[in-house]
Amino acid sequence: MKTLKSIIFLLSALFSGLSSVKAQDTAADSLPVSARDSFNLAADSLDKPVFVLVDTLRYRFIGDGNFTRGNVNRSLMVLRAEILATGPLISIATNPRFTYGKQNGVLAERDSYVDLFIDIFKKKRTYVFGLGVLETSNLRRIDLRQMAGAGLGFRMLRSKNNNLSFTDAILYESTNFRELPTVTTIRNSFRIKGKHSFALDKVRLNHITFIQPALNDLSNVRWNTIISVELPINKWVTIRTSFENSYESVVETTRKRNDSRITFGIAVGNK
Repeated sequence: MKTLKSIIFLLSALFSGLSSVKAQDTAADSLPVSARDSFNLAADSLDKPVFVLVDTLRYRFIGDGNFTRGNVNRSLMVLRAEILATGPLISIATNPRFTYGKQNGVLAERDSYVDLFIDIFKKKRTYVFGLGVLETSNLRRIDLRQMAGAGLGFRMLRSKNNNLSFTDAILYESTNFRELPTVTTIRNSFRIKGKHSFALDKVRLNHITFIQPALNDLSNVRWNTIISVELPINKWVTIRTSFENSYESVVETTRKRNDSRITFGIAVGNK
């Protein structure tokens, strides 16, 4: 009997011990999360920064032209756009252009031009870029011209009133003339581009010049210059006049090497 009481006492003590351990575990599980753990959970719950390819879009649409009547009936219309998308790392720019003109009722210009520039590290003083160009020209009797290449750019000036940059690139070019055989060449393309404002931004001067000699034939050279003077009316609208000169040493027999024109027009956009 005494032995039976001892066994019952031992079983009761063991059960009490197990109950105590279980209660301690339950209490430990119910303890509040420490401040450090709470901070880690909060940090993990924050949204991670998302990489954005482009974050700014600037654009401008331009209509230029000139018209004469009399002994010479001349009409010329130039439609162009300037579109620039920029981001932390790259910028993407395109400047499509369409030109249509007649002289004494005969079609002269029906020319189209589309380019694409991709600049990397554009916000730095020195940057790299790639480009591609497609072009057709009734004036120069070119069915299709294709160019592609890459190069380096350098910002000479960058301030509120003055921007001036130089670029140099190596291009592959293929030109399909209507009569001449297709001409393919490798060109060096040097560009000077600037934008300047005067009189508290009431007058703007924009200019861009390309000089493009062929590396495998120095007699094959092209250049193009566009200079425009603009008078802003407000933030969105600008009136302007432009002078353009272009030269190509390789042309068909009925075409002249040099062309110049002056146009007047208006630009609308936030660029």
